[in-house]
Amino acid sequence: MVVAFSGSKFVNILNRAIAVAIAMCASSSDSFAQAAAATPQGVLEDVVVVANRTEEPASRVGSSVTVITAAEIKASQAVVISDLLAQTPGISVVRNGGIGQPTSVFIRGADSAQTLVLIDGVAINDPVAPSAGYDFGNLLTGDVARIEILRGAQSTLYGSQAIGGVVSITTAEASGRFGGGFSAEGGSRDTGYVAGDLGGKSDALSWRLAGNYLRTDGISAFDKAFGGQELDGSKARGFAGRLRYDFTPALELDLRGYYTHVRTDFDGFIPPNYNLGDDREYGETTQYVEYAGVNFKALNGALANRVALQRSDTDRKSFDPSFGSFDETFYGIGRTTRAEYQGTWKPASGLQAVFGLQRERTTIETDTPAYDFVPAPLKSHATIDSAYLQLQDEVAQGLTLTAGGRYDKHDVFGSHTTGQAALAWALNDGTTILRASIGQGFKAPALYQLFSSYGNLDLKPEEATSWDAGIEQRALGGHFIASATYFSRDSRNLIAFFSCPVTAPPPLCVIEPFGYYANIARAFAHGVELQASYAPVTALALAANYTYTGTEDRSPSAATFGKELARRPRSSGNASITYLWPGDLSTTVALRYAGESFEDPGNSLALASYAVVDVRVSYPLSAQLEAYGRLENATNKQYETAYQYGSLGRGGFVGVRARF
Repeated sequence: MVVAFSGSKFVNILNRAIAVAIAMCASSSDSFAQAAAATPQGVLEDVVVVANRTEEPASRVGSSVTVITAAEIKASQAVVISDLLAQTPGISVVRNGGIGQPTSVFIRGADSAQTLVLIDGVAINDPVAPSAGYDFGNLLTGDVARIEILRGAQSTLYGSQAIGGVVSITTAEASGRFGGGFSAEGGSRDTGYVAGDLGGKSDALSWRLAGNYLRTDGISAFDKAFGGQELDGSKARGFAGRLRYDFTPALELDLRGYYTHVRTDFDGFIPPNYNLGDDREYGETTQYVEYAGVNFKALNGALANRVALQRSDTDRKSFDPSFGSFDETFYGIGRTTRAEYQGTWKPASGLQAVFGLQRERTTIETDTPAYDFVPAPLKSHATIDSAYLQLQDEVAQGLTLTAGGRYDKHDVFGSHTTGQAALAWALNDGTTILRASIGQGFKAPALYQLFSSYGNLDLKPEEATSWDAGIEQRALGGHFIASATYFSRDSRNLIAFFSCPVTAPPPLCVIEPFGYYANIARAFAHGVELQASYAPVTALALAANYTYTGTEDRSPSAATFGKELARRPRSSGNASITYLWPGDLSTTVALRYAGESFEDPGNSLALASYAVVDVRVSYPLSAQLEAYGRLENATNKQYETAYQYGSLGRGGFVGVRARF
């Protein structure tokens, strides 16, 4: 296999590595089959990938991780992934209206743009966005089989943007010789959703194709409580594909692809006062995600290697029909390409090293054609080279220590180093687990912050140091599980917009008189995450979680110093009760709560607390066919996660699922 990547010398090295790997692996007999992990009591436990970039039993992971499994995704009946994330500890979600509208995810109070988002290992954050964040509004559950949420500053293994944490999304793989499935549902607001998949698995070849389509009339993004009437609908379609071929038990080709296209109506700020209101604006977003990798083992299976090329393309456009034939108000084309090598060496039981090299190049092209008398698109790029190493050892029975470091060199701001350490201690035959971690995170300045008309080439990366400590306890033969975690994060050199003063303006104001981006902000967050689950009998399951998140603006000399960060509720929580009735009818009642938050940095405009109740039912019609339904926001609670933006009221949905 020969790969190409913009003529990079780095990839020439990777090409040679693949050729060498084939020779090294010719005599190896290790397979890539996943191993099940069990506690000393023999109880199966989650295997975590995102924490150490390799499969690891949860009892050996010192960082705070939540795993949402395929069974949990199915049971939730969620259509958009942000609804799943909102049910987990430490996460708050803000959506500017209904499905498809801009959606932000805050992990432990960190800014939404400080979360790294991965699909099948490929970073999908949007280079065109001013802060290079990711909009969760259009991310459907589709063919997703697993979601892992890694909390805290995690840049040692994941690099830029992992200040708040990492959301890693994995699509499904083929599980049998040949088969597939489909689901279809419909309901309120003229909403329809269909999804299907087909795949197969033989001794050497595994493949899977999947697709989904969603349409909804939606609600007015401009809250009806303020006069919004026009419906802002959304249409989304997506495809995913995976192919794996084992040349030998120790040499594997891994190809993955993901595509989505979304068209969403939204409300804008109407002249001459530029207040939010109903209008006819709409946007289109197209994203491609591509991955090509070779996995190979050497040293009798002790050394696992991965060489990969990744690319994520995002194309966004906005239109305003009131402009007539020149209605394109914005376009942005962003691309992230990455070449990487990762090795995992396990020389002895309980001891492993994870190490790697990466080269990432990010490009953008963006403009506002409808507002330009003379088109002047912004075109720019940046490159970052990285190396990382993490060591893990079980130094005593049940006690696992992890430590690592990372070096990054950015072609604009220069070099940066980060580190982290973690501890996991499994006691009492694994029924008690103590965890603690400390880590550093950084976020490279976005291309818009560097090169736009408000850009500043002297920007330094945003930085954060976080730590957490907690305990997990199992009791009653594993039927009861509870955990408590304390977390803290200090963020500095945060990038914010600096407005040029009239008197004694800084030198850059001569070039950019209205202002520019600068490292002028600082923030602090701390809190507690509590969660528990109890299944006294097979038919009954109860679960609950609660998070307290205290945030504070600590920007020096700022008018907002000491204020809470905007749109971060201090309190949030979830609770659910599921019962399996005779005849296999399953019912769930779920509650989601968010406490008071503030819309603005000055804390002058409060957003009220709210609680939303959902009811879900499912019933197997046969071994391969299931009927299901749900009532969302059963009490028709009116609430806001963002000021003057609407939220979904009561809605009913029914559907069927089938496997063959």
